[in-house]
Amino acid sequence: MDVIELFIKLLESKSETPSDGGLLDFVSEYLEGFESKRIDVNGVKNLFIYKKFGSSDEHLCFAGHVDVVPSGDAWDSDPYKVKIDGDTIYARGTQDMKSGVAAFTQALKETKNFDGILSILLTSDEEGEAKYGTLEVLKYLKEVDMIPTSCIVAEPTCEKVFGDAIKVGRRGSINGVIVLKGKQGHAAYPEKAINPVNLIAHILPKIAGYKLDNGDKYFSSSTFVITDIRAGMEVTNVTPGSLKMMFNVRNSTNTDQKSIKNFIEFHFKDLDYSLELSQSAYPFVTDAKTKIVKKLDESINRVMGIKTKHSTAGGTSDARYIAPCGVDVVEFGVVNDSIHAPNENTKLSYIKNLKSVFLDLIENYNKN
Repeated sequence: MDVIELFIKLLESKSETPSDGGLLDFVSEYLEGFESKRIDVNGVKNLFIYKKFGSSDEHLCFAGHVDVVPSGDAWDSDPYKVKIDGDTIYARGTQDMKSGVAAFTQALKETKNFDGILSILLTSDEEGEAKYGTLEVLKYLKEVDMIPTSCIVAEPTCEKVFGDAIKVGRRGSINGVIVLKGKQGHAAYPEKAINPVNLIAHILPKIAGYKLDNGDKYFSSSTFVITDIRAGMEVTNVTPGSLKMMFNVRNSTNTDQKSIKNFIEFHFKDLDYSLELSQSAYPFVTDAKTKIVKKLDESINRVMGIKTKHSTAGGTSDARYIAPCGVDVVEFGVVNDSIHAPNENTKLSYIKNLKSVFLDLIENYNKN
């Protein structure tokens, strides 16, 4: 089986979160000679599979997920039956991220030269709550003293052409809910009520889209993004008694929950409000001087002839769980332009090249 045949096999196995579509058992069987460990928790399927090739303490892990988001409507073809048009292949998961899983699985299958441990970490719950996926595998790896030294998460990272960008870090994600209290009343007697819509009206221009910091060499500015505002009972003759506003901040290392709390207190002073903050991801960055970044840069250049860009843009991935374990982690995969969308697609050439980059990386990883 070559990488394209493997890719098609993965795509045609329906694996909407938290189902793995039987793919973890398949990967275990496909990588003959590798040791495998299943860590299934609360209906989430997880796999750690590894092989020691030499005496080095180096442990290079490839991580990803086999689960996909629901297909939704507006597809021009069956999202779980591969459609190929020239170099383009259509199906749910072509970009996010069965492309990466196929590429690194085939690369490990073909590996002949490596000094150390090669491994794969797979979960079926990255697109969902992600509580019982990668986190549980990392918990197990800590217990058995097998935390990787370096890791590549094969999420789609490229922007325009294959090879043009890798993720060397990710912004954090802070979620907030503000409840602004007023006093419900009759619309005909506004002077007898306290309308929270009026209270917040002059504040919104000062906070919506506000840049909380100036970013740095790795991160763009942390921006206060309002995601939802609602109040009232959907009637025209009653003013609301309270207003609820939700927001999100994709934060750099220069902004944290404390600074956001201070920002809110400054603008909502003297008002009756409550604030809830939660952090679903913390910012991290892997320095360009680390071995994994340098070696991946070199492999992309050898295979594609491209000097790749280092980026921290975008949302979150399971790399946010791996980095705090002391692992040098980066992300690299196909072009990201149709993930989660109808008619999700990628190029067959991208898959072949991604496998080639990973194989080149593995076989040159311990060379000076």
